[in-house]
Amino acid sequence: MDPAAPRNPRGGPRVSSVTGTAAADPTEVICLGESMVTFMPSRPGRLADVPSFARTIGGAESNVACALAAAGHRVKWVSRVGADGFGDHLVEAIGAYGVDTSAVGRDPDRPTGIYFRTATDRSTDAHEVAYYRAGSAASAMSPMTLPYAELTGARVLHLSGITAALSADCLALMLELTERREGRPLVSFDVNHRPGLWRDASGPEVLLELARGADLVFVGEDEAADAWGLHGGAAIRAALPEPGVVVVKHGARGATAYTGPPPETAEGPEDAAPGAVFAPAPRVDVVAPVGAGDAFAAGFLSGTLRELPLRDRLRHGHLMAAAALTVPGDLGTPPSTAHADRLAELDDAAWGRLRLGPGWTSAVDEEVRTS
Repeated sequence: MDPAAPRNPRGGPRVSSVTGTAAADPTEVICLGESMVTFMPSRPGRLADVPSFARTIGGAESNVACALAAAGHRVKWVSRVGADGFGDHLVEAIGAYGVDTSAVGRDPDRPTGIYFRTATDRSTDAHEVAYYRAGSAASAMSPMTLPYAELTGARVLHLSGITAALSADCLALMLELTERREGRPLVSFDVNHRPGLWRDASGPEVLLELARGADLVFVGEDEAADAWGLHGGAAIRAALPEPGVVVVKHGARGATAYTGPPPETAEGPEDAAPGAVFAPAPRVDVVAPVGAGDAFAAGFLSGTLRELPLRDRLRHGHLMAAAALTVPGDLGTPPSTAHADRLAELDDAAWGRLRLGPGWTSAVDEEVRTS
């Protein structure tokens, strides 16, 4: 894809600048992983006390796919769902974002996964999640059901560690997809450490192996500490020397992209290592602290596809995360490409004054608060 070619920022076909006719774009990103029907509580409280729930969709990889498609990219979601009403809902809802769902398999013998969650922050002890995904259709994904040749027809293949935890077959598929081989697409991997999904203590070791096989890795500083006992971006980069880019997320402080060799010391500021770029996150008036990690990955991948500088890729990640944080569910409407570009290109002082609240993605630049 020529990043300078004209594009409809809301996902329509590109128009040739020479002929004025619609051009058939190849898929830019394939996102592989389970999506589930999510039941959101009608009010805060324990699951035992919540009287009703609203139905929505959830899944790390499909969240990334939806955000990228909403930002104008050609994206395919690959997965399996049951031959049931919940499967119908997932395919229709994700497809409505402009995501290609033609590669989603339907399993007549296994159900679509569902889960219920509380409204509290995932990082608190009060947060509850009840998964009903054991034996789901997606857990039957394997190298046999998804041949490697069918997953390489894009510039980027986006995966997450959640898939590896679903079953032995899913792990075999993930190991195959992260095997380094000639001609493969750029493999993007979000660690997404979920201790409750692993049936034994192998999760951290498996996630480290998969991350080392990827080209681009997203990992939170907190989850690297929990999974691997690593503290600080420099230590994380040292443990992941193989990927071309390692993005370490520092929560509300910002994120660092490491592209150079592992640093000689874990001391010093985030951007002290060779090839490291730190971008602080803007201040956000948070409505619901969910979906930000997936949205950040989508924003950074969008900048990668457009070959933007590292700082701007990180800033686009922060902006996409802010779009998710300022709505109740996992998926927010991203700003237009032009709007996001204008914000990402602000000087450091103006970027530091940004404050983003509900509705900011549809505001003109002058309406975005800077104090």
